[in-house]
Amino acid sequence: MARNDLNDLLAFRAVATERSFTRGAARLGVSTSAVSHALRGLEDRIGIRLLNRTTRSVVPTEAGERLLTTVSTLIEGVEAELASLGELKGTPTGNIRITTSAHAAKAILEPALLPLLAAYPELKVELSAEAGFVDIVAERFDAGVRLGETVAQDMVAVAIGPDMRMAAAASPNYFARRQPPQTPHDLRDHNCINLRFPTYGGLYAWEFEKDGRALNVRVEGQLTVNDTALALQAAMDGLGIAYITDDQVLPLIAEGRLIRVLQDWCPPFPGYHLYYPSRRQHSSGFAAVIEALRYRG
Repeated sequence: MARNDLNDLLAFRAVATERSFTRGAARLGVSTSAVSHALRGLEDRIGIRLLNRTTRSVVPTEAGERLLTTVSTLIEGVEAELASLGELKGTPTGNIRITTSAHAAKAILEPALLPLLAAYPELKVELSAEAGFVDIVAERFDAGVRLGETVAQDMVAVAIGPDMRMAAAASPNYFARRQPPQTPHDLRDHNCINLRFPTYGGLYAWEFEKDGRALNVRVEGQLTVNDTALALQAAMDGLGIAYITDDQVLPLIAEGRLIRVLQDWCPPFPGYHLYYPSRRQHSSGFAAVIEALRYRG
């Protein structure tokens, strides 16, 4: 196989997998024009269209899907063999892709992984922050990070953080204008900052529990966001009540910038877990990542 053919196949795989010339080029670390030129050359040589292109999407043709399966299998085999050869040196190597939430990435993954990456220069980790769930097998991630109670039962799950609690909080300025809620039902009289997550199929219903009684509340408010950091900022700005994990609000409560309410309605629940398919074979790099993230209490 000519070197140009191999480079063009790598370009095709990146674009077909990412469904985008721009993201495919970024994945390879080359320009979009270079990837586009490679794809045109590959299609011209074999005489078959591999990708259907529109202004909004890039989708493999039937021939493209067939070629993508073959190329991916071969390349993944080579990558696996290279990783196994790296293990002979006794040091973690390879490329590890993890899908996670932005909060977990900032609060847990980055602090734990930075020392590991500094110690092993040949190990690379890609963190992809997503608001909703991702099929880690279909999207070729090595692992995912989500709350323990949301991990599918057919996955291996490793705790990477402590149990968590939710917290309802607003600024002193907001509560100077309104009576703090005493029960979740009182939230109907408040301006609540809604969260919209694909995971929940729309607006997140605030989940409470007390004395074994579970209660989900659909709140109303002027602002809806899809990121907890935005909800937190809106609460600090005095717009209304935010409902997010307590590790994000406790420092602000200690500083007097937020006031917590309904604390007795927010019991602990399993925190973040790293999960991956049970059939996954551990490379030295992946095993090192697991141990670096594993929560030890």
